[in-house]
Amino acid sequence: MNATVLAARLETILGKRPDRLTTLTGASTGTVMRADFADGTRLVVKTGADNLALERRMLADLARDSDAPLPRVVHGDDAALVLEFLDHDPGIPGPAAQRHAGRLLAELHSMARPAIGYPYDTVIGKLDQPNPASERWLPFFAEQRLSHMVREGVREGTVSHELAARIDRLAGRLDRYLHEPDHPSLLHGDLWTGNLLHKGDRIVGLIDPAIYWGHPEIELAYMTLFDTVTEDFFAAYRALRPIDEGFFDLRRDIYNIYPLLVHVRYWDAAYSRPIDATLRRLGL
Repeated sequence: MNATVLAARLETILGKRPDRLTTLTGASTGTVMRADFADGTRLVVKTGADNLALERRMLADLARDSDAPLPRVVHGDDAALVLEFLDHDPGIPGPAAQRHAGRLLAELHSMARPAIGYPYDTVIGKLDQPNPASERWLPFFAEQRLSHMVREGVREGTVSHELAARIDRLAGRLDRYLHEPDHPSLLHGDLWTGNLLHKGDRIVGLIDPAIYWGHPEIELAYMTLFDTVTEDFFAAYRALRPIDEGFFDLRRDIYNIYPLLVHVRYWDAAYSRPIDATLRRLGL
């Protein structure tokens, strides 16, 4: 959708036309723009992606089931998702904001449900994320996260057959390394630096969710993958929720195979190198 068509679309939706549309960086699917209006309103407009209505649904569910800071949805359909613009600082949050993030995630992960999965399938970026209800976490992680992502990667040619076979072997013996959670926790599902917005000492928004109910360790692991969080985050998190011993020794690296597979399929086969290193540690 070009700028002229988008401006006209926003005028139809909102009853006012933006003075300026600015493309925002960091989008992995579709186009994301900031719309500035004469009355000072600033909005984020997403177009050109297949999952905009699903993103609106996930944001609504996350708002219903948690107190997480989220952008307000102004409008959402298959063609355009219009969100509140959250003013934020660039880069990784500082110590105070890290502690705020730790408290927010501990509260989010304290939201419990009796079953793993979700009432509907979601996406991580543009990639399908199946969420069938499951009584146990380990079979769910093995089949619906690792094996699913590997199968799709092999089908499209981004994941080698050799790597797929090694990950399949790991999926069959996860009970040697991982454990079931005390309860399924509500997960944002895609928290890295770009989706954890901060302003000064506060987290102001968790954006682009990929929600489901699962083990909080998979979320905590991903948040360390690109140095999004520091020890300040974990100290605040531990003050509210325990992290079982051994998480940082091996389980974190096993869980990060999943987001690394996402990056292999999205961006570059180079993301398979840390996967290979973890598998070698396991003798696979």
